[in-house]
Amino acid sequence: MNASPKWFKGLAVAGLLWNLLGCLAFAADLRLTPEDVARLPEAHQALYAARPTWALAATAIAVIGGALGCTGMLFGKRWAFPLLVLSLLGILVQDYAMFIMVDGLGLAGSVAALLQGMVLLVGVALVALARKGVTRGWLTH
Repeated sequence: MNASPKWFKGLAVAGLLWNLLGCLAFAADLRLTPEDVARLPEAHQALYAARPTWALAATAIAVIGGALGCTGMLFGKRWAFPLLVLSLLGILVQDYAMFIMVDGLGLAGSVAALLQGMVLLVGVALVALARKGVTRGWLTH
């Protein structure tokens, strides 16, 4: 195994922190009571009501897979790459549910689309980073 450069570890830490924030947001979302949802703006209530259960599962796969994948990169583990690919697939499924099946853009607005776009870009970047780590021999065993 070649020693990974400091910038690689720094980006893995940043990715881990990003995904841990995603885990916190997901946990907070799961803890919303019907009373909490009732206090949201009407558009957000409609978004919650229309969201399929499998979209929640996709979100869980995205954030947990991302956090585990970034942890794997920190420890030089090759399995980080497939976990980050799985995380990216979770993001894509979540986005499909939010923007194709449900009118997330119309219900939540352009800020939600911008945030989800950023989530997608980070997911793609983390997959590319892990792939580079495998190719360069920074991620082995």
